[in-house]
Amino acid sequence: MFSVFEKVGEWIQELLIGMVEANLTNMFIDVNDQVGMIAKEVGKTPAGWNTDIFGMIQALSENVIVPIAGLIITYILCYELITLILEKNNMQDIDTFMFFKYFFKMCVAVMLVSHTFDITMAVFDLAQYVVNQAAGTINSSASIDISAVLATMKERMQEMGVGELFGLVFETLIVSLCMKIMAVIIMVVIYGRMIEIYLYCSVAPIPFATLSNREWGTIGTNYFKSLFALGFQGFFIMVCVGIYAILVKAMTVSDNIHMAIFSIATYTVLLCFTLFKTGSVSKSIFGAH
Repeated sequence: MFSVFEKVGEWIQELLIGMVEANLTNMFIDVNDQVGMIAKEVGKTPAGWNTDIFGMIQALSENVIVPIAGLIITYILCYELITLILEKNNMQDIDTFMFFKYFFKMCVAVMLVSHTFDITMAVFDLAQYVVNQAAGTINSSASIDISAVLATMKERMQEMGVGELFGLVFETLIVSLCMKIMAVIIMVVIYGRMIEIYLYCSVAPIPFATLSNREWGTIGTNYFKSLFALGFQGFFIMVCVGIYAILVKAMTVSDNIHMAIFSIATYTVLLCFTLFKTGSVSKSIFGAH
């Protein structure tokens, strides 16, 4: 009789261990997949992320915003010419070099607006290169060896009782669900960043039109800072997820499985918080506002 109960107990124990292993496998696969997915998504340029949206934004910029930028350049150049004449005592203190400088600024202003998208995309090409270089380092450092981790944890789970294993099943199920929620939040951050990039690109000619003027140039300068901030936000997202994956990887070798599971849940919440902060951190570093 006792042998029958022992067999049933062993069967339940193996069943619970199998459920825990399935939850852990899904959880660690999610971590590895998210690191790879983020590296792939944030490493895309605006042109590569969605060609249809990019084509629409480029058409809007060239057909709607460029004429407005032309008006702004005209206003700025007329204002500068009037200021130049007044500063030289109504042309009494004439200096031919000032006209050369004026026409040079005019050419620069027109050239910047004409090549707005080339310059803007160059910023994101640079950011893409940085993200892709970082992805190789982060993937190699943060990748979790699932089979080795499960083998180690299975040895510890075999020492647990049925009640403790029941608790572990619910714990791993909850944390695995948190991973799924985190994946949605990551996609929201990544997609939100890319939509913000498209919004910035759509009006790029206007801030570019102000760069040649000393007074108005702060608009264009801050725009450039914001572009770099958006580009390098992808790098900061990669760093956050890499740190998270390494922390999860370190917790998998913890002696206390329950503590490891709750620590992973805590790190998941912390990752979600830091991902939403990457935009403000990037803008703060580059001095954009």
